Amino acid sequence: MPRVSEIEEDGGDAILKAVFDRQREMFGGLLNPTKVMAHCPPILKAAGMLGQSIEESGLLPKGLPALLYVRVATINGCPF
Repeated sequence: MPRVSEIEEDGGDAILKAVFDRQREMFGGLLNPTKVMAHCPPILKAAGMLGQSIEESGLLPKGLPALLYVRVATINGCPF
């Protein structure tokens, strides 16, 4: 049982709706960190922008961030 409750419905919040819709389209559901960070939508949005800026910076080869995410999930024993 998680220590922090997970939020899976946007409750009418525009930030949550945008993030939730995108993740459900991309992954078929919500990622666990998203469900926890949804307690504070501005932080959730900022975290997403940080990840996006890393990918858009051009400092890493295209496709490498996705491989890193899968590798970290594997190391931590989490399904991705």
